[in-house]
Formats: sequence, C-alpha cells, structure tokens
Amino acid sequence: MTLHRINPAELSPPTGFSHAVTATGSRLVFLAGQTALDQNGKVVGAGLPEQFETALANLLTALHAAGGAPADLARVTVYATDVADYRTHAAELGRIWRRLAGRDYPAMAVIGAARLWDEQALVELDGVAVLP
Repeated sequence: MTLHRINPAELSPPTGFSHAVTATGSRLVFLAGQTALDQNGKVVGAGLPEQFETALANLLTALHAAGGAPADLARVTVYATDVADYRTHAAELGRIWRRLAGRDYPAMAVIGAARLWDEQALVELDGVAVLP
C-alpha cells in the first residue's frame, strides 16, 4: 500500500492537512463518524480539545480494529459545532493529532455543523483509509 501526499507549490502551504492524497492498495476502510463517546455511550470532555482527543482516539481504535494504522488514513472530515472555537484551539488540536496519529496528514476538511447526533458532542471525525 502506498499513500502519496501531494501539496502543489501553487496552493497555500498546508498546515495540519494535505491538499491531495493518492492511494494504491487492496482494501478501503470507511470509518464512521466518531465523537467523544466513552465505552458506556456517554460524551466525555468539557471542552473541544478533550473531546477532539477522545473522538480521534475512537476513530483510530476503529481503524486499528480493521487492521489499519494512522499512516493509512487517506481522508478525514472533521465536523465542529463551533468553527471559531476550532480555529482558536488549532495549535493544540494539531499537537493532539501528531501525538496520536503522527505527522503524515491525510486530505482533510473542517465543516461547521449546527449540532451533532449526540447533543453534547462538540466535534466528530470520520475518514477513509487504504490498507495493503
């Protein structure tokens, strides 16, 4: 499996994402949206950074269970109930990402959402991975 991250010089330098990712492999893994739910189905974490960390850990747990690793992520979408708050915490969220998922960023988007399925959830992540 090979993921090739493409960041053309003609575009603004990416911070915390790749502009494009090409993938070759034999298996696609579609990862459902993950929020900051604990094993009992309760949203944990009072603020965005805490919820982001749990949601990302949940996404990576699902990926690992499917046989993948963070470097296999080709695409991640982040849904945030407060994009301004997300931007305010961007540096901290980047540190959480690098600690849990490393420095190989997938193609990403952050989308503002009026609310998520779990009313207390501030952030949700879903993704696509390509496995060998």
